[in-house]
Amino acid sequence: MEKIEKTDIKATIALILAMIIWATSFVVLKATFKIYGPMFVIWGRMIIASLIFLFVIKKLWKKCSYKRGDYILLLLMAVFEPCLYFIFEAMAITKTAASQAGMITSTLPILVAIAAFFILKEKTTVLTWLGFFVAVSGAVILSIYSEVTASAPEPVLGNFLEFCAMICATGYTILLKRLSARYDPFFLTAVLSFVGSIFFLPLALIEGGGFPKEFVALPILGIVYLGAVVTIGGYGLFSVGVSKIRASTAAAFTNLIPVFTIFFSWIFLGENMNIMQYCGCGLIFAGVYLSQKK
Repeated sequence: MEKIEKTDIKATIALILAMIIWATSFVVLKATFKIYGPMFVIWGRMIIASLIFLFVIKKLWKKCSYKRGDYILLLLMAVFEPCLYFIFEAMAITKTAASQAGMITSTLPILVAIAAFFILKEKTTVLTWLGFFVAVSGAVILSIYSEVTASAPEPVLGNFLEFCAMICATGYTILLKRLSARYDPFFLTAVLSFVGSIFFLPLALIEGGGFPKEFVALPILGIVYLGAVVTIGGYGLFSVGVSKIRASTAAAFTNLIPVFTIFFSWIFLGENMNIMQYCGCGLIFAGVYLSQKK
C-alpha cells in the first residue's frame, strides 16, 4: 500500500509540474508567433529538443524493451503529437487568445476517459465523471465570460481548431499509456522530438519562403524555452505521470492548464480575468479534486 501511495504522489507532482510548463507554452507561442511563422517556431523547438536528446539517447534506449511491431505504434504516437497536434494548435493560437486556447484543453480528460474505456478497458467511476463534468463546467464559464480582443480575431474558429488538437492529444495519450510499460518516458519524448523535427522542416521552409533572414533575441529565447523546457520537461514529466497511473486519471490534470494559462496570460500578455472567470477557476480545481478522489 505504501508503494502505491508513493507512486501516486510522484505521479501527481510530475503531472502538476507538466501542466504548469504546458500552460506557459500558450503564452510563449502567442508571443513568438508575432515575430516568426508558426511552422518555423514549432520546427525550432523540435530541433532544439532533438539536439539535446542526442547526448543521452543511447542511455535512454538501454532502459527500453522493444517489442516487434512497436515502431508502428511509436510512429503513430508521434503523428498524433507533435505532428497533427501542433498544426492545429499553431493555427488556433493565431485565431484566439492564449487564455481561451488553454481553456479548450479541459475537454481532453473526457475524450481520454472515453477512449481509455473502450481501448484500454479502464474502469471509470461515477465520481470521476462528476469531477470531469464540474471541471468542464468551470472551463465553459471561463470561455463564456472571456472578452474578445484584437489578439483573438476569430475566437470561435480558433477554439474549434484547439479542440481538434485535443482529439489528436487523445490518440497520443492512449498510445503513450500502452508504450510506457516498455519504454522510458524520456525516450518516448525523444521520439516525438526526432519525428517532429523531420516533419516540420519542409513546412517551415515553405512558410514565408524559407527561414527568417534575421533573428530577434527574445523570440529566439522563446523557441529555446519551448524546446528545452516545454518539449523535454513538459512531455517528459507527463510521460512519467502516465506511466504510473491510469491514462484517464492523468488526463484529468489537464483541467489545470486553463487556470495556469489565464494566470500567465494576465502577467505576461495583459489578459485580465473577471469575477466569473475566478469562479470558473474554482470549479476546475474542484473537478480535478473530485476526479482524483479515491
